[in-house]
Amino acid sequence: DCFMSWVKSLVSYLDGVIAIDGKTIRGSQDKIKGKAAIHMISSFAHSQGLVVGQQKVEAKSNEITAIPALLDKLAIEGAIVTIDAMGCQKDIAKKIISKKADYVLAVKGNQATLLEQIEKFFTYHIPNGFQKYQHDYYEVTDGDHGRIEVRKYWTSSDISWLNWERIWPGMKSIGVVESTRIIGDKTSTELRYYISSIESLKAKKLGITSRAHWSIENNLHWVMDVVFNDDASRNRKDNSAANLHLIR
Repeated sequence: DCFMSWVKSLVSYLDGVIAIDGKTIRGSQDKIKGKAAIHMISSFAHSQGLVVGQQKVEAKSNEITAIPALLDKLAIEGAIVTIDAMGCQKDIAKKIISKKADYVLAVKGNQATLLEQIEKFFTYHIPNGFQKYQHDYYEVTDGDHGRIEVRKYWTSSDISWLNWERIWPGMKSIGVVESTRIIGDKTSTELRYYISSIESLKAKKLGITSRAHWSIENNLHWVMDVVFNDDASRNRKDNSAANLHLIR
């Protein structure tokens, strides 16, 4: 509560991208006492470069229940909340909409039917020009140190065909990112699918938002591990592991 009060004094109103992701404090595990490692959910304001909230995942619980509890603490009206596939849940989408924010949620195998429908749509329509379906496209190429990456983004808000539109609170657009990496003579391609509450989501907006989500990995989790040696910390007594993680 003290941490949240301090954050609110600095950032009373959050906009831009708020990335939410979890991290396990590996050193907090105590095998002798049968104590599992602590898992913390963090929210990271991309524009401010600031952690604006944390929630400990309680024993016998998971991220799905911890994320709504974290969202309850945040003033996110007008922001875009990004979460990986674990957070692609109807209740979480509903919570974000109730906070007057938008979401961009990754869709993977834990929502198999939804993923299959979106995947089939883009697999068919990308090579066939989308025909009557509204869509948008954006492409960017960058690279360094012998690596080239080409990222292609497609979005569509014409989702009346999607049976899940009425089930997922606020869902108005879908998107796909195709990332192709070329390193020497090796080429790899990855596809990532998304749903969003942003009406008429532009492909460039999806690109900016999905890239901004990785700031929580690069600017928070990586710093915690490499700079602060978070995983190597052996503090286990009472709440010391969670408290020191928050301070770091």
